[in-house]
Amino acid sequence: MMVIDNLRYNLSEHPSIVGFRWSHAQSWGSTWFFLFNSIAAYVAVSVFLHLLLLAVFRHRRPLPLGPLPAVHSLCMALISITIFAGILLSTAAEIRDTRWSWRRTRTTPFQWLLCFPLGIRPSGRVFFWSYIYYLSRFLHALRTFFTIIRGRKLSFFKLFNNSIVIFTSFLWLEFSQSLQVLAILLTTLVYSVVYGYRFWTAIGLPSACFPFVVNCQMVLLGCNLVCHIGVLLLHLIKGGCNGIGAWGFNSVLNGAILLLFLNFYVKMHIRNRKPSGCGGAAVKEAEKAEKLVKDKDI
Repeated sequence: MMVIDNLRYNLSEHPSIVGFRWSHAQSWGSTWFFLFNSIAAYVAVSVFLHLLLLAVFRHRRPLPLGPLPAVHSLCMALISITIFAGILLSTAAEIRDTRWSWRRTRTTPFQWLLCFPLGIRPSGRVFFWSYIYYLSRFLHALRTFFTIIRGRKLSFFKLFNNSIVIFTSFLWLEFSQSLQVLAILLTTLVYSVVYGYRFWTAIGLPSACFPFVVNCQMVLLGCNLVCHIGVLLLHLIKGGCNGIGAWGFNSVLNGAILLLFLNFYVKMHIRNRKPSGCGGAAVKEAEKAEKLVKDKDI
């Protein structure tokens, strides 16, 4: 019980978490100038690295990175599960402390997860973990450089997807956007599984007999689509959700990512008819499918 109490305190009741406030003056990386410059630098460095490697290495053989991808996957898995646990405990604490104020509007906890009440400020427990999630997106983007170094492949989808993820997680904080709590819970849960699987395979353990990472991304995109529909319905029924303008912009960007990935996902399944069962042939087909979609994954 003491261990659980310590975890609960450190993840949801610590003064730095409870007293957090998103501020351009106090929060690192919280300005529009930083956001646009960091995304521009990410794209510029990716393009420069790609062109440099093409000029220096004429061959297309992969360059070894040693244990670096495995260490990155392990770190991202641990960070994702920490954010998931932190925002889950923080959400429970916020619901416990504020649900008395929902009685007039007859708001349920699930409705609060989808639709923040109008006027909410980006401060407190859940916004602390939203901020940590925003910062973790920069670490997540390092996978782009691994892909470029190992395969000399520069994917427009990966650049677009990672840039949009950083941008939208900034909007969540800047406009106290609705849906972000549920989105972070779903994303970090999937990421902890995906990066755990990547670490598992990176250290030489057997892979799944189906394209595991690709299917995880499809599940995540499908859940996000359902949640966005729920936000729209609650906004129309309950008279408004906070940050709906940012949510609309976010929805358009997520829709573009969904269409791009869905198009490739369908083509991949048409091109690769995987055999039934989990034999050696099925594993090989799954590995081939993962390689085909590697520049489109999360």
